[in-house]
Amino acid sequence: MNKTVNINLGGMFFHIDEDAYQKLNRYFEAVKRSLSNSTGKDEIMKDIEMRIAELLTEKNRGEKQVVGLKDVEEIITVMGQPEDYRIDDEEVAEPAYNFSRRRTKKLYRDKDNSMVGGVLAGFGHYLGIDPLWLRIIMVILLLGFGTGFLIYIILWILMPAAITTTEKLEMTGEPVTISNIEKKVRQEFDTISEKFKNVDYDKFGNQARNAGERIGSSLSDVLLKIFSIFGKLIGAFLVVVASATLASLVIGFITAGSFSMVDFPWQSYIDNFTDVPLWIVGMLILIAIGIPFFFLLILGLKLLITNMKSIGNPAKYTLLALWIISIGTLVALGLQQATEVAFDAKVVQKQKFDLNPKDTLQIKFTYNDYFAKSIYDREDFLFAQDSAKTMVIYSNNVTLRILKTDEKTPYIQIEKKAEGKSFAAARERAEKINYGYKFKGNQLLLDNYLLTDSKNKYRHQKVEIFLYLPEGTYFKPDMTVQNYDHTDNGFFDLWFDSDIYIYQMQSSQVKCLNCADVHGEGEGEVWIDEEQIAREAEQEARLEVEREMQRQNIQNGQNSSTTVTINDKSVQIKKEGTEGPQGNKPKGLKMDKNGVIIKNN
Repeated sequence: MNKTVNINLGGMFFHIDEDAYQKLNRYFEAVKRSLSNSTGKDEIMKDIEMRIAELLTEKNRGEKQVVGLKDVEEIITVMGQPEDYRIDDEEVAEPAYNFSRRRTKKLYRDKDNSMVGGVLAGFGHYLGIDPLWLRIIMVILLLGFGTGFLIYIILWILMPAAITTTEKLEMTGEPVTISNIEKKVRQEFDTISEKFKNVDYDKFGNQARNAGERIGSSLSDVLLKIFSIFGKLIGAFLVVVASATLASLVIGFITAGSFSMVDFPWQSYIDNFTDVPLWIVGMLILIAIGIPFFFLLILGLKLLITNMKSIGNPAKYTLLALWIISIGTLVALGLQQATEVAFDAKVVQKQKFDLNPKDTLQIKFTYNDYFAKSIYDREDFLFAQDSAKTMVIYSNNVTLRILKTDEKTPYIQIEKKAEGKSFAAARERAEKINYGYKFKGNQLLLDNYLLTDSKNKYRHQKVEIFLYLPEGTYFKPDMTVQNYDHTDNGFFDLWFDSDIYIYQMQSSQVKCLNCADVHGEGEGEVWIDEEQIAREAEQEARLEVEREMQRQNIQNGQNSSTTVTINDKSVQIKKEGTEGPQGNKPKGLKMDKNGVIIKNN
């Protein structure tokens, strides 16, 4: 039975058996001896400890709790023996060594070669390309589409910075060995030393003795303070906006979830557009919009709180994966909804009707007072309950066109149209449209609405009415027709001033018989309906004759005649001497073949 030892390695605690501990301790002592003359010895040892702690953590995942001798030997094999990597002032050839597996690159932000946050420099290492090209692409996104800023901010939050030597080696894909760690540390020290060597100390001393240097220092402090305050303000703004947005999204999601359990006024409209439950759609929207604002909230807090800890890479990558999944799902739902209206189809109903050529066809639209308050109330589509309390879709998407036919009998053609994800689905949906009309004497009564069951969903259902009339047919549209007439004005220009206008179907177009001639009407001109005046004059003449006969006292047996002039028209009244039963002619009025009204006494 081996004893176990608790050790702190690279800031992490491990349970390690005594043999493994002794071997690991000897390994560290050997490494220290090999680095006795190296610059940055402490930094190198710290990085080596952190790397070994990382490898031990990977090996102890799962149920295993104690680090054994075999684990330590495998780690030493990966890291390499100290005596193999002694680096003095002169360069030596890289010895050959074997690794159990080749390490891949990890994505970090390269702050050492950064221009802003090191995101693009880190991607350059990861992809093996010059960061300059990535920076050019980012500038194009910023100027052309405006999305580059948001993408950069999200990546800045998600990507950790390469701080330790191990992380910097992982970023470039180099093996994390003692040799590479020492080389990296020496390179950093050499870079810093080179910068100090290039300093012009004389010039610096002169500037230090210059009083203006103190002013510049004060000015820089002021500028730094201003930028710090400005950063705090931006952070506060981001926190307020992100918090308000996240709160609204959460409240909306909870509300949508509660609505899914009970009926609410907009439920039919939601169900009309998708079969996916409302709470799922709400959750997808919450994730798709909420995660970017969550990272903006974290960024704002980091600007306000200098030493704020990160939420950790696992949380970042998990949220990123959820965001990508939600965006993809919403796009898929959008594409599915687009396919619901990809095809359109129609069904046609045709009915002939009898109309006396001398009669005038009266055309009128009627409304359903169960769904509307007047004929002028119009809805593109509306979910409502009918009198049987069945949910239906109500729509005023109805149009009328009046056309000429060469057939002798007029007819009406009803075309019901709808859309669907296939031609068959669109046709089936069109067949389920309910639309009504009827003939009542010489009246054509048309519904100004259509109905369909809510299960059929609204997919731009509409009804188009085509009224075909033979040449010479008279018709009179009601005032209600003006809201639904879609006839070409070049063929039939409906007058909306009055509903007494009578139209006639002629060979090339429809003509109004009692409308003013718009093209000939000018200032000071008066339009006169001569036919109407003639009919009124004839009726007035008949009445005047009857009144005149009552006023006259004509002797029996005498031949006489009377001429009455009304409205510049003469009516001659004669008395003939034909004997009646008592020697008189029969009394009464009659009209001869010349249109003369005759009264017999």
